[in-house]
Amino acid sequence: MAILDGIRRVGVIGAGQMGRGIAQLAAAHGFSVTLADIGRDIAERGRAAVGQQLAKLVEKNKLGADVAAQTLARIEPCDLYGGELEAVDFVVEAATEDVATKREIFATLDRACRGGVVLATNTSSISITAIGAAVKRPDRVIGMHFMNPPPIMKLVEIIRGLATADGTYETTRALAERLGKQTVLSRDISGFIVNRVLMPMLNEACFALYEGIGSVEDMDVAIQLGLKHPMGPFSLMDLIGLDTALAILEVLHRDLGDPKYRPCPLLRQYVAAGWLGRKSGRGFYHCPPTAQTSGPIRTEETR
Repeated sequence: MAILDGIRRVGVIGAGQMGRGIAQLAAAHGFSVTLADIGRDIAERGRAAVGQQLAKLVEKNKLGADVAAQTLARIEPCDLYGGELEAVDFVVEAATEDVATKREIFATLDRACRGGVVLATNTSSISITAIGAAVKRPDRVIGMHFMNPPPIMKLVEIIRGLATADGTYETTRALAERLGKQTVLSRDISGFIVNRVLMPMLNEACFALYEGIGSVEDMDVAIQLGLKHPMGPFSLMDLIGLDTALAILEVLHRDLGDPKYRPCPLLRQYVAAGWLGRKSGRGFYHCPPTAQTSGPIRTEETR
């Protein structure tokens, strides 16, 4: 694809769950990947987690051992502030769902990356325009929202900010398609398409539990079978992280000002207790904790 001729190395900022997944995806499609975090040691742990994931695929005969080794070899860990981002041709940031954090990272990327490089964010709810205001090249800033887990889910939601250039959009869409994804385009309004529809449903499930309408298990079965969803709302929140779900709802409630986005008190209580889902070993269900989902300043968003 001619539009991607200049893209050889993809930078991924954040070695947490989403960042690792995006790095694995890009490497599997032949791109060299620079996986950056606030410390090289964190980035190295992220690369190791990718290696573990690839090993599982090999064990299940879903991937050849040689292909897995080649994929992992394409991922190079680095320190976000170590000057190694000068070589990247396209960047995807996957940090925590916090506008101040993202603006700080993008200001760093603006200084570290070459002028023509696209700076994409994997945010699932925050204004692309607000993030772009932190850099001197807002025309090169765009939303590139992968679904969780990135190597498997087919959708990438693309969001243009007010200043996003046509060329930035075309490059981002072409890269997503090169990674085997189908894209949709959303306006730059909080929640975009997916979370604008998904999060009120998850929040309503929390309110239904709060009111004692049904058990976690029964409501998951009801939604999964009754609506033909791949999993119920509580299983999904455990997967994406209750803290992430709460953060997105808070963005929607703050930015849109509609009380229908008010986070359920029970969700706040679970997060306050540290019951975050799979990442902590307990959420709505008890589950073995996954590898630490850390990235720049305790990243990252997962949906």
